Amino acid sequence: MAAPALQQPSFLLANLKADWTNKPLYQRCHDLSKIIDDYPAKELHAVFPWLVESVFGSLDGILSGWNLRFLQARLAEYKIAMGFLDPSGPMMKLVYKLQAEEYKYEFPVSYLPGPVKSSIQAGVLPDCPLFHNKIQFPMSGLLLLNPFEYYMFNFASSLITPKIYLPGQHGSCSDSAYFVLVDTYLKYFLPTEGNVPPSPFSDTRGTVASPAPRSPSVPYVGYGGHSTSLLKRHITHQPSVNADPAAQEIWRSETLLQVFVEMWLHHYSLEMYQKLQSPQVKEPFTPSEEHVLVVRLLIKHLHAFSSSLKQESISSSPSAHSHSGPLEELKRVVVQRFVQQKLYVFLQHSFGHWPLDASFRAVLETWLSYIQPWRYTGEKNNMQTDGQIRTVPDKWASFVQENLLMYTKLFQGFLNRAMRTDLVNAKNALMVFRVAKVFVQPNLSEMIQKAEQLFLEPEHAILQRQNRVFLTPSHGGSFLSSRQPVGTDSVFKVKSHVYSLEGQDCQYTLMFGPDLRKNVLKLIQIIAQARQTAKRISDHSAEIAANSSFLSWFGVGSSDHNNSFTGGEMDDMGEGVKKTHEFLEKALDYLCQIFRLNAGQVSQLLVNVASLDDEGASKQLPDCIPSENGLVLTDLGRLQIINGLRRFEIEYQGDPELQPIRSYENAFLVRLMFQISSFINARFGDHMEALCSRQDLLGSIGRHYLSSFPKVVEQRRKSPVTQQMRERPQRARLSLRVLASYRTLLILLLLYMLFTLLSFGVLSSTGLILIVSFLYELLLCFFHEKLKTQ
Repeated sequence: MAAPALQQPSFLLANLKADWTNKPLYQRCHDLSKIIDDYPAKELHAVFPWLVESVFGSLDGILSGWNLRFLQARLAEYKIAMGFLDPSGPMMKLVYKLQAEEYKYEFPVSYLPGPVKSSIQAGVLPDCPLFHNKIQFPMSGLLLLNPFEYYMFNFASSLITPKIYLPGQHGSCSDSAYFVLVDTYLKYFLPTEGNVPPSPFSDTRGTVASPAPRSPSVPYVGYGGHSTSLLKRHITHQPSVNADPAAQEIWRSETLLQVFVEMWLHHYSLEMYQKLQSPQVKEPFTPSEEHVLVVRLLIKHLHAFSSSLKQESISSSPSAHSHSGPLEELKRVVVQRFVQQKLYVFLQHSFGHWPLDASFRAVLETWLSYIQPWRYTGEKNNMQTDGQIRTVPDKWASFVQENLLMYTKLFQGFLNRAMRTDLVNAKNALMVFRVAKVFVQPNLSEMIQKAEQLFLEPEHAILQRQNRVFLTPSHGGSFLSSRQPVGTDSVFKVKSHVYSLEGQDCQYTLMFGPDLRKNVLKLIQIIAQARQTAKRISDHSAEIAANSSFLSWFGVGSSDHNNSFTGGEMDDMGEGVKKTHEFLEKALDYLCQIFRLNAGQVSQLLVNVASLDDEGASKQLPDCIPSENGLVLTDLGRLQIINGLRRFEIEYQGDPELQPIRSYENAFLVRLMFQISSFINARFGDHMEALCSRQDLLGSIGRHYLSSFPKVVEQRRKSPVTQQMRERPQRARLSLRVLASYRTLLILLLLYMLFTLLSFGVLSSTGLILIVSFLYELLLCFFHEKLKTQ
């Protein structure tokens, strides 16, 4: 029987497009799997770009594809999509099938990260070997990629491409199909155990190779080299496909790693950062919280991948490194050569531009994951047990030295953020606690200090050693060895690390120097003040809860007119401040241990904070500077407001009779009493003024009942506007609004009931109430006058 005639690619693609909108996902994936198995690569060539776009969405974000970032495990489509996109699934089978035939696909340069795009458009080849031999001449604005590269570029790009999603599409990032796929691809192509599984369509002619394979004598190319003209460089990166057959074993691993790093981290140029020193210029790309969490997943896996380096490869002599397998060589250099520089600039930018809210936790945990590679070695002795923080093994001293800025410069950046953050918020307090807990690990601060000492070693000491051979990881050095190989110069490596990231003229600030120590003391003071504020809020919330009873409906509870929190909000806040106090307490203790602060000095600082936070100090205005337009907040005043330490008095400054009707007042009676008191004040206003102007007992009684001035004048610091309003003359008048209060009505009702039980009539009861009230107010007036004369 003759085989059925194959459809033309255009008909196959047209049929797939028609079925794509009519059939459910399960049926589509089943049909695609069958087509991938049955059709040759020549027929599938035209289908591949359309299929990639249909799955991951378009590069411009208009088409959302399968919405992998919002596809949760609880949905039926989840398992179908994961099975189809698995490293051993139909989609990857299609990639390998096309890879064996050397098909090329176009990827627009305009969708690459900013620095890479600018470099290519300027005619300069990017430092990353990933882009070598992929740019067309003359410049067409397109990269020519093999199927595996094209697939990975689109997969990585779908994370950072803004897409239009339907309302209600949300869920946990760590449970999404995209997040799990990233983890799956990392474990498959960068395995911690064994080797990368071979391609099922390996070409016997050796044509399925790394895009730019290295020769055995050439180490991994670093990212920090000086860029030259593209026309001068593109010829030098045309090695033979068969130059290094051993390198072909891991070309997919290298490609996946480079694509992920370039697309997710290389959004800010090192040159721009070095010019600015502190990235304060707003750049067009802003990472999302989901993006940062995926970067953290990448960092954690690369640490585990690097730590899985065989012991014999770690401890072997440098000459033996050239005989180790390519995967072992990649493990040795993966973190330093591929990730460090771009991650550093990425984190620096995020530290400087991320909003001062709890979402910064994603950036923080990414940073903390990078500076703690010992957490991902799988060794049980690195785990925390019985509440004890394990000591950092000495073998990681080399890693700390070669990543010094990751520890010191980023800690300074976090310190600046923490001092501008509301630490009364439990989520913000948790971040301070997390950082302090990491840096308090025994032996870590000593390693950082040792690295700083190496950096400060005089230049002439390096000049004396210039005739020695320096073994960097790309030339056989080890990042994980507990002892330095022969010939390695730690001073040179630390200085090279700092100068390559910060520039030759950088002004390095010691983490344990006097300048940073002052900032730490400021943070400790802010932490102590935030603890006091949290305690005050906790006490206030407890008071509110105690007054939340039936009588509070009548106004018997708190009558703070300026209180802006409801009972429910205070309950939630009360729960949060308990955690805040716990986090800040531990963070305070950890910071004292890290910087070996004098116990007496810290105790005195805490005592000063406590003394300044008493009732009198808490009513002061924030720190201000007088100006023509009133008081202007200082930086200290802003910190005081952010942390709830001080606040401006928010009081009603208008006519007391015209205040909004309160919840504990009867609206009808408020209006009625206002009409009555207005009539009386208009009729007898002159007589009341004359009475209040007398200096005898009657004048005192008149001022007590008729004057609208406050009974107790508090000497507070006021803004010019407040002072002006306070000093405005006010006429004596009668106010009956107190009779509209439910509290007053309840008291009157209880008194009338009491007098009725004592056989008093209505008129006699009224008279007794007026007499008792008059005598009570007269007594208060007498004591008030006594206090004023003293």
